[in-house]
Amino acid sequence: MKKLQSRIWMIIGICMILAAVVLCCYNVRQNQKGAEYAEYALAQLQELIPTTADDKAEESGDSSQVDELEQSDILSEYDIPEKETLIEIDGRYYLGTISIPAIGIELPVLSEWSYANLKISPCRYQGTVAEGNLIIAAHNYSSHFGKIKNLNPGDEIYFTDGDGTVHTYKVVQSDLIYGYNVSGMEDGADDWDLTLFTCTWSGTNRVTIRAVEK
Repeated sequence: MKKLQSRIWMIIGICMILAAVVLCCYNVRQNQKGAEYAEYALAQLQELIPTTADDKAEESGDSSQVDELEQSDILSEYDIPEKETLIEIDGRYYLGTISIPAIGIELPVLSEWSYANLKISPCRYQGTVAEGNLIIAAHNYSSHFGKIKNLNPGDEIYFTDGDGTVHTYKVVQSDLIYGYNVSGMEDGADDWDLTLFTCTWSGTNRVTIRAVEK
C-alpha cells in the first residue's frame, strides 16, 4: 500500500515538473514572439513617422519628402481624438513609440488594447498624450514591460507620437495595484501625465509606473 502511494506521489510530482517545464517553454516562446512582432512594427513605424528632417523638408517645399509621407499608411480619417495621428500597419493602428533608456527598451504602442494586441506590443489602455492622462499597458515579457519594476524616480521615458513629436516624461514613483483594481489604476490621473503598467508574474497584481511630462 505504501509503495503504491509512493508511486502515485512520484507520478504526480513528475507531472507537476513536466507542466512547469511546458509552461516555462510557452512563456519563453511568447516572449520571443512578442519581441519579434514588436521589432517588426517598430521598424515600420520608424519609417512612417515623420522626423524633424521630414518637417523641415516639407516646409522648404521638398516635394519628394511630401509625396513619400502622403503615400504612407498614416491615417487621415479615423475616429480618434483631436490632434492625434494613428499609423496603420497590417491592419492594426499604432499610437506611436515608447523608449525607456534606463531599462533598454524601445517599442511600438498600439492605439487600443486587447489580449491579442498585448501579445504584439504595449497598448494604450486609455487616455491621450494631449490630455495628459495616457495609460499604457503591456505584458511582463522581458522584451516588453517586464523590467519597468526596475525604474527609479528621475528616469526618463520618451514617447514619440504619430506626428513625430517627442514627449519627454520623468518617472515620479512606482505603485503596486492589487488585484483587478481598475479604479486604483485611474486614481490620481490628473496628477500623472503618463502611467505604465504590467502584471506581476503571479498575474494577480499590477506593477505601475507614474510619470510627469518635462
